Amino acid sequence: MPQHETVRVETTVDSRDAAERVARSLVEHRLAACAQVGGPITSFYRWEGAVQHDEEWTVVAKTAADRLDDLTAHIVGIHPYDVPEVVAVPVTGGNPSYLAWVRDETRGDGTA
Repeated sequence: MPQHETVRVETTVDSRDAAERVARSLVEHRLAACAQVGGPITSFYRWEGAVQHDEEWTVVAKTAADRLDDLTAHIVGIHPYDVPEVVAVPVTGGNPSYLAWVRDETRGDGTA
């Protein structure tokens, strides 16, 4: 699989439990091959005209590029925030076997 056909997707949520729910749901629905939960982190952002800061947890998921739209819609649908962060960046290098595994695990039946 060409490397540019794999993306890393990041979102943040307000608790470890919520992050684990998002990560598990993405993998269970074959929208991501894997997802890591990290945190806590402190995020600073502007919301409703004021600078805010909150403790958050990060979810980083790896998926095939052709699954990105479905993954994004899924996150938006289950996310606790009104406007959830969903940021995707293309993978420009890596282990070809791992990238093939990402593709295979994001297919509907687990096959390429």
